[in-house]
Amino acid sequence: MEKSSQPFLAPIMSSASKPGAGETMAGSGTKVVVITGASSGIGRSTAHAFAQQGAAVILAARDKQALEMVAQECRQRGGRALVFPLDVSDEAQVSALADAAIEAFGRIDVWLNCAAVLMFGRVEDQSADAFRRVIDINLFGYVYGTRAAIRIFKNQENRGVLINVGSMLGASGEPYLAAYVTSKAAIRSFTTCTRQEMQIYPNIHVCTVLPVAMDTPIYQKGANYFGKAVRSMTPIYAVERAANAIVRLAKRPAAETIVGTYGHVLGLALRISPRLIELLIGRFAPRIQFEDAPLGDHDGNLFISRNPQSKDGGWRKYWLDTIRRRRA
Repeated sequence: MEKSSQPFLAPIMSSASKPGAGETMAGSGTKVVVITGASSGIGRSTAHAFAQQGAAVILAARDKQALEMVAQECRQRGGRALVFPLDVSDEAQVSALADAAIEAFGRIDVWLNCAAVLMFGRVEDQSADAFRRVIDINLFGYVYGTRAAIRIFKNQENRGVLINVGSMLGASGEPYLAAYVTSKAAIRSFTTCTRQEMQIYPNIHVCTVLPVAMDTPIYQKGANYFGKAVRSMTPIYAVERAANAIVRLAKRPAAETIVGTYGHVLGLALRISPRLIELLIGRFAPRIQFEDAPLGDHDGNLFISRNPQSKDGGWRKYWLDTIRRRRA
């Protein structure tokens, strides 16, 4: 992945709203929200949702051009925005992100760790470097973000909300997604430990979001060493559903929030008969996830940022069209 030696910070504001010296601090009624993984998917949709409420959003991801587009979208929705291109696997850059947010707005109310990459393939076919890269971004990116957020929260009268985006796959598993599932399971445990440590600070809240399949472009951008083209899992939910859940958590923090009705059904099934669910997912998930069309191995966006940098991935339409064709 491309790493810049000096993280870039640029206010993305129109000339009419560009703040003058000493005017960038957020007012007491304005939420200041840091979002990693803000260039696409859940992160982008959540930035929109916070901006609609007038929040100041600090947008972090690898793709500067995509971040500038998101910032423009946030301005159009009534928010303020800064962009901060970075690689979340570099702790120095994540720490600089936190410092830049404080310099610009004076505090951080909400920190959302949302950056993630996906990799498909058999365990024995994935290189150690590729596996490690998934863990570096998906897990250590969250570790670094959490450390930065907690440092800031403790310096602002022990106050703030940390939200880490996990996945129900971290509880259920899925074949040919070992690195991703491992990272998401670890995020859940790591967040639990952090929440336990923060119990002595009643105004520091640590939350986990556990979505099921969301309509994002992560499937198109994922690395693939399986030899077949990939599609999303189903049922799949609109990405705004996850974004709205995150915004609600920022207002009313809770330890864990499952997003998607199927997630609640899956959670109950795992408690009742975990072995049966493991067998069913192992047998049927690949039939849904992979197409018959062959595909050469590729690194996806593991090491460099790739398109599409959009809010949704078009997968809900794909599955609706597929159902219509089968019924015709």
